[in-house]
Formats: sequence, structure tokens, C-alpha cells
Amino acid sequence: MTQNRWFILALLFLARTAMGFQFQSVGSVGPILVDALAIEYTAVGTLIGLYMLPGVFIALPGGLLGERFGSKRVVVAGLVFMVTGGAIMAMSSSFPAVVFGRLLSGTGAVLMNVLLTKMVADWFAGREIATAMAILVTSWPLGIALGLLGFAPLAIALGWPAVMLMAAIACVPFLLGIAAIYRDPPSAAMPPAAAFKLDLTSREWLLVSIAGFVWAIYNVGYIVLVSFLPGYFTGSGYTLTQANVVVSWLGWALIAFVPLGGYLADRFARPTLIMITGCAITALATLCLAYNASPAIPTFAIIAIVVGLPAGPIMALPTQAVSPRNRAVGMGIYFTWYYALMASFPALAGLARDITQDFAASLVFAAVMMVVAIAGLLGFRLGARAPVALAG
Repeated sequence: MTQNRWFILALLFLARTAMGFQFQSVGSVGPILVDALAIEYTAVGTLIGLYMLPGVFIALPGGLLGERFGSKRVVVAGLVFMVTGGAIMAMSSSFPAVVFGRLLSGTGAVLMNVLLTKMVADWFAGREIATAMAILVTSWPLGIALGLLGFAPLAIALGWPAVMLMAAIACVPFLLGIAAIYRDPPSAAMPPAAAFKLDLTSREWLLVSIAGFVWAIYNVGYIVLVSFLPGYFTGSGYTLTQANVVVSWLGWALIAFVPLGGYLADRFARPTLIMITGCAITALATLCLAYNASPAIPTFAIIAIVVGLPAGPIMALPTQAVSPRNRAVGMGIYFTWYYALMASFPALAGLARDITQDFAASLVFAAVMMVVAIAGLLGFRLGARAPVALAG
């Protein structure tokens, strides 16, 4: 069973679900944190982004650590950090203490995320790679959707610290499962590297950096929607619990439509068309929602259906950018871009909301991110087609 790539994918999928679950622990109780910690929504946006901030500094070193000590050990260490950071948040009574716990859990999530993606690439490179990556990507919105459903009622009943503790406890089974079960594929069986080494060509650096930029901007748009749509709906008369239930469908729909996007990309060999179409329709529908240009729930349903289609093909871009021997380091570069932008841009969306006093400003921000992602995709394709001599 441990040599079955689909079983391994299921194990890694569940571990990454816990990451999305923990990430959403702040966004789902944002209004409660504003009152409990005496902060503003800009601080909530900052706290959301802090889960990603460690990746700016350790995504690339994390890839190198995976090469040196093995992916499994680094993933297990990351899960330990996630549990510890979540527990610290649960025991905190001040904003600085919450920030520290969020940073620690985010550090663990970065280490785990970089190497989980590399593990899947090892098991599926050359066969169903877009489908496998799409399935892995689905774990993130699934975790977010579970958090949207459960965290607000839990916070109302037991307080926001119970939410942070629940998110930490959810990581424990997968920490134990990966430690006991995971094995590298036979084709990847090799001793860890003897030393840290960066050996990418300039072409590989260029392409994997563009791929990371696209993945980052696309996710910024999605996360801003998930994090600020509850406030948009509460402003339209919904309770916080009702708004979270509605927005959770952004996660539940992705469980079906992210794998569909990956399957279509593999089946018809048209990943660029799928990525651009999904981002473009999401941007247009989000603008319609922001300016009340169409009924809210049907427009939201369109977003829920199409926003996930580009995810799998985008996640497969690094396998087109770097050679197999540079995969761990390439993933580190890829996720450095991702975490740098994810750590900073949600706060800009929160700032836009604070300045305008209107949640629609955050939705416009999300739509712009989808348009920028399209520009990045076109840049990646141009770079991939450039002559090797010109690219480096």
C-alpha cells in the first residue's frame, strides 16, 4: 500500500487539509478578534498574512533542508511547529503573543507545504501530474471550508482560543501518519545530498520564479475573497455564521472543480486556456458582485464554480520549469514568491476596506489579482518558448 501513489497522495492530501484548516482559524473569527484583542481589520488582514510570512525566508532553505535531510523528516518537523504554534495562540491573551504563535505555526506550514508538493511531484511526474497536483491543491480549500463551517460556532460557544486549539489538534493525526507510513517512490530512492547546493540554470530560475509569482497572485485573489466575503455578506444582512456558511461553498465547490480543471488540462492538453478562462471569469464575476451589478448569490455561485479550474495546471508549472534533480530547490524558489506575496497582499486588501469603509473595495482588489495572474501566465509561456541561449 505504501508504494501505491494514489494512497500516498491521499495521505499527503489529508495533511495539507489540516494546513488550510489552521490557516482559516483567523479569517473565520475576524470580527470576534477585532473586539477581543482591540484591533482593526488591517491587523486582522496582517494576522492572516503572517501565516505566510515565514515562507519569504525559509521556503528556499526548506527545499534545501529537504535535499539534505529528506522530505519526510522536514514535513514531520513542520507539523510539530504547526501544533506548537496553534497551542501558543490558544493560550495567548494579547495581540503580540498571538502574532508569535501565528508565525511559529506558519513556519511549520511553510516547511510542510514546500516538501509535500515535491513529494507529489516525485510520485506523479510524467503521469497525471496536473490531476495529482489539482487533487493536492483541493486540500487547501477543503480545510478552509471546514474552518468556515466550524470555527464561528465554536468561537461563539467557547471563545476564540478554542478555535486555535482545535486547529492545532487537527494536525496531530497527520504528523503521526506521515512519520509512520510515508515512503519515497522507488524512482526517487537516493541518499540525501551531502551539502546545501543551488545549481539551477538562469532559465530555470526565470521560469520557476514566474510560476511562483502566478501561483502567489492567484492565491491572493482567492484568499481575499474567502477572508473578506463574510464581512461583505454580513453587511447585506446575514449573521456571521450564515455568512461563513455561504462563503464556505468557495471551498466545497473547489473540491470538485479543482480536480476537474486538472483532468481537463491533462485530457485535452490545453492548460493555458483553462487557466486564463478561469481567472478571467472569476475577475469579471467578482467585479459584478462588488458593484451589485448582478444578483449576489448566483454571481457568487459562478465564482465558486470557475475559481478553482486554474489551480492544478498552475501547480504543475514548476515541473515544466526545472529538471527533476532540482525539484526540491525549485519548489523552494516557487514557494518563496508565493509566501512573499501572500504574507503582504491580504493586508493591502484589509487596508482598502478600512480606508473606504466598504468591503467591496476588497473584492475589487481580488478581481485585480486575477487579471495580474493572467499576465503572469502569458509571461511564463513566452519565457518557456524563448531560445535556451537567450534565456540563459
